[in-house]
Amino acid sequence: MTDELSTRTTRTLSAPGAARRRGGFEDDPTLQREVRSADGVSRLVATFEGCERAVRAGRDSRTVVGARAGEYERTLEAVAAFRGEDTIARPLPLALDQRLLVVLPTYNERENLAPMVRAIRAHLACDVLVVDDGSPDGTGALADGLAADHPEVHVLHRTQKQGLGRAYLAGFAWGLERGYDRLFEIDCDFSHAPWDLPRLAWAGQDADLVIGARYVPGGGTEGWTASRRTLSTCANLYTRFFLGWDVHDWTAGFRCYSAELLRRIDFDTIAASGYSFQIEMTWRSKRAGARVVELPIRFCDREAGVSKMSSAIAREALRLVPLMRFRG
Repeated sequence: MTDELSTRTTRTLSAPGAARRRGGFEDDPTLQREVRSADGVSRLVATFEGCERAVRAGRDSRTVVGARAGEYERTLEAVAAFRGEDTIARPLPLALDQRLLVVLPTYNERENLAPMVRAIRAHLACDVLVVDDGSPDGTGALADGLAADHPEVHVLHRTQKQGLGRAYLAGFAWGLERGYDRLFEIDCDFSHAPWDLPRLAWAGQDADLVIGARYVPGGGTEGWTASRRTLSTCANLYTRFFLGWDVHDWTAGFRCYSAELLRRIDFDTIAASGYSFQIEMTWRSKRAGARVVELPIRFCDREAGVSKMSSAIAREALRLVPLMRFRG
């Protein structure tokens, strides 16, 4: 099991005064360089704010590596030596002066689980909580093995499948009880890119909720059928009509929440259990006075396993969105 998942975590802080901060991002324009790595790909190494400008202008986040001033030279060296064996192009995972928890719901994700946990830990110094809904394919047992070998991995078993929203709420409650400062949502199927986690974490220092958004400049989808793209676009337009045009991707499931915000939301009153859970959490976050930031990401169709999307999930959203608007 140890061979399946091996990462090294070191807390590295930027040197005092090494770069000025504006709006939570380091913004030193001298720290920006194109590097051609050993795998032949040109990658931009820049401050986090420089990376965001590049991604919003259309650059693929897979070729953008954020670095703090104190880590800039080491990051350049790591990227130059990168040979493409994995999604890792950082000398160390990003470490912040906060306790971070990535909540990872699973149901029949045995093929994806170990590679996803390894990738998460390669990019972000965090703990990972696997919330397994009694997967019949043995995902839960695999998660237990990972947790036994790696103290930063934890498992929360639930006896039956109760919906994505309930899995996240259980994970949030677990994390809040243990004092984590920021809690992340990410899918286990690699449709959300683990290398984007540092971007969400960095932006989360100045926001209550950071959404990895497909429908902002620089965002998008890959590998979707025309019908799925139409369904997602229409669902967001429908939601924006009822709940507000200031959020572009209400249904996105790649997120970073502050613990302070989650404590202001009454989990017992959350009605949604499927993907409309994301809509309801965004709505309740706004009503709680949250500062919401959207970062562009590219959502890729799953690498392995079977999609959990269904017509029942779509019908739930159609029914609940107007109720949120008119019942508060």
